[in-house]
Amino acid sequence: MKNVNPTQTKAWQQLQLHYETIKSTHLKTLFEDENRAKTFTIDWQDFLVDYSKNRISEETRTLLLQLAEEVGLAEAIDSYFGGDAINATEGRAVMHTALRDYGDNAFAKAEVSQVKSSIQQFTDRIINGEHKGATGKKITDVVNIGIGGSDLGPVMVVEALQYYKNHLNTHFISNVDGDHVMEIIKDLDPETTLFVIVSKTFTTQETLSNATTVREWFVNALGEKAIGSHFVAVSTNLEAIQNFGIASENVFPMWNWVGGRFSLWSSVGLSIALAVGYDHFEALLKGAHEMDVHFKQAPFDNNIPVITALLSVWYNNFFGAESEAVIPYTQYLHRLPAYLQQAIMESNGKSVDRNGNLIDYETGNIIWGEPGTNSQHAFFQLIHQGTKLIPADFIGFKKSLYGNTDHHDKLMANFFAQTEALMNGKTIDEVVRELSKNGVSQKDIEQLSPFKVFSGNKPTTTILIDKLTPASLGALIAMYEHKIFVQGVIWNIYSYDQWGVELGKQLAKQVLTDFNDLENAHHDGSTQQLLTLYKKS
Repeated sequence: MKNVNPTQTKAWQQLQLHYETIKSTHLKTLFEDENRAKTFTIDWQDFLVDYSKNRISEETRTLLLQLAEEVGLAEAIDSYFGGDAINATEGRAVMHTALRDYGDNAFAKAEVSQVKSSIQQFTDRIINGEHKGATGKKITDVVNIGIGGSDLGPVMVVEALQYYKNHLNTHFISNVDGDHVMEIIKDLDPETTLFVIVSKTFTTQETLSNATTVREWFVNALGEKAIGSHFVAVSTNLEAIQNFGIASENVFPMWNWVGGRFSLWSSVGLSIALAVGYDHFEALLKGAHEMDVHFKQAPFDNNIPVITALLSVWYNNFFGAESEAVIPYTQYLHRLPAYLQQAIMESNGKSVDRNGNLIDYETGNIIWGEPGTNSQHAFFQLIHQGTKLIPADFIGFKKSLYGNTDHHDKLMANFFAQTEALMNGKTIDEVVRELSKNGVSQKDIEQLSPFKVFSGNKPTTTILIDKLTPASLGALIAMYEHKIFVQGVIWNIYSYDQWGVELGKQLAKQVLTDFNDLENAHHDGSTQQLLTLYKKS
């Protein structure tokens, strides 16, 4: 890939000049163009992405697309899908898209197909009751033990696809907090529970600690010999797995060309396939593949991941907006913002460019959010009347799954109303007229009116999808994955390494050792004091 400092491109310089001319323009003014909504909408399959309520003009879009061209986005996409080692600091390709490739790309196709077949056979046997526990009882509960991408992706998808779930009860253990572990297992029956341990190296501290605690609880109930019927692993460390007691036929491999935060499409998604059945899991993959094809083939001006990424760059680097809100108007997607926090912030939270130079421009975005309408009663006050500019993605569905039109109409009325309110706001004149109409005295109007003004001009992007299905969810997740990639290309950073995760983990190992010899530990005064107080408690 090209290593281009984006600030040195012609397009960036022109965008800076253009920003000065448009930064104070209100969205209401931009909407004087009656064709604006149509001009800034992408209609793809069952997705409609309306980005007209963003503070851009056609000139803005043209310049942003020119920026994408100057940094070599088209060539970068070819490298991405072509299996080049674009994760250069780790010497790896980034090929999670190969896990869901139903086209002609031959990269790793045979080994991926083999693992998919193993997942299908295993999940079918668990779901139909053919695979039984050590005492002959059918499996009723599945516990996924992992952290990071080995937890956030699977739990998000399982929660999102609750409507499609089968009879198995699915649980997730991630935090090394022992109370969390005990709360999960305290009501489980070891005779009917399957544990899925997900760790590529089988050395992750949190996962191994939790798995060991669960193993002890299980062995105390059923003995060592029962492990083979109740534990499976997703990993590459066959020796450690064997030492743990897991049979080789119950191991599902991973590959180093799949980053953890993009691994739900792999055998890491085993708990998803168990929860919703293999057919729905495959529909998830196929939906993602359709978005992959769109990203590869669609012209940039009609390309959902490209346009949404360019909008993020526009706000982050020119308006100085440090965060983005993701607001799904469905409770099923309540874990999506947390999933995207890892996917986006772990990927693009970098301060060194691909040349190894410190960066003097903004990268990354702070991602946060909650489902609507709950979020309207929480943080929307800050978005509407606060001092920060917070672009927001609104994600909604035309149809509810259970068909309750009364509830869904109310939900979607709020969905549409909020984007309009954020755009238009309410002027002082409108406030005064409203208060006067309600019989408020002139004196009270003068006192109250400043507090009831909404400036508006708050940008939103509407992602409206026909229905929440495994396929549409797969496409939505893939959309955000490719958005991450585009941002990383433009910011000239390596999106797929994660060295920033390591420092604290390394130090935690030392601190754990120091607990036994605090007098000879070497820490700053604050940390030393805290460790001493902790050990005395």
